[in-house]
Amino acid sequence: MKITRKIIRIDEELCDGCGQCVPACAEGAIQIIDGKAKLVSEKYCDGLGACLGECPKGAISIEEREAEAFDEEEVMIYLEKREKEEAKEETLACGCPSTSAQQWKTEESKDEAHIPSLLGNWPIKLRLVSTDAPYFKNRELVIAADCGSFAYGRFHQDFLQGRAVVTGCPKFDDLQFYQEKLAEIFRRSEIKKIIVAMMEVPCCSGWLSVTQKAVSDSGKKIPIEEKIIGIRGDIKTNSVCLY
Repeated sequence: MKITRKIIRIDEELCDGCGQCVPACAEGAIQIIDGKAKLVSEKYCDGLGACLGECPKGAISIEEREAEAFDEEEVMIYLEKREKEEAKEETLACGCPSTSAQQWKTEESKDEAHIPSLLGNWPIKLRLVSTDAPYFKNRELVIAADCGSFAYGRFHQDFLQGRAVVTGCPKFDDLQFYQEKLAEIFRRSEIKKIIVAMMEVPCCSGWLSVTQKAVSDSGKKIPIEEKIIGIRGDIKTNSVCLY
């Protein structure tokens, strides 16, 4: 049944798909679909506008119109179903090594013709890692955009040596899920420092916001270093935020 009430409106022309609004919606009413923020269902939006201040482009507003009534019970069912689907995606039935935490010591190669990998943990996809994996303990953590290692030629040498790493894409993945999972990692592991390595494109800015909120949710105080990688492989920004 539709009623006249307040509900969010998303201006798709202004939206750049950064995804910063997604974690702000506790009901999960907003998702990034085809590179734009979308209202998943009218009945999931309570119309209170917790997402308003998160949009750097001002693409979200509140309007009063005819819409489905907010249904808290349906929201709970939706969130529970989504959580189960995400958990199912994390468990691969094929026996892939990505399902088990692995850690090893990296060493510099003496062969100048061979450039070794400095990756020291597996898996690396944030969706797949265990929140209590041993390689997070007392380490610096690199949170990297999927594209970063391809764009920046010295990614291994400058980012990975002696550090743990997780990767993902703020544009296509679930930022609320990322925020919750990172917060749990921070609670369980004494992370010394976080390095957020993201691309200069607008959709990647969601990484820093999600990381900051996850640190806050965890109750920890962890310094965050921001590294912005240009699409041509240069470092655009180096900045440190202390929390």
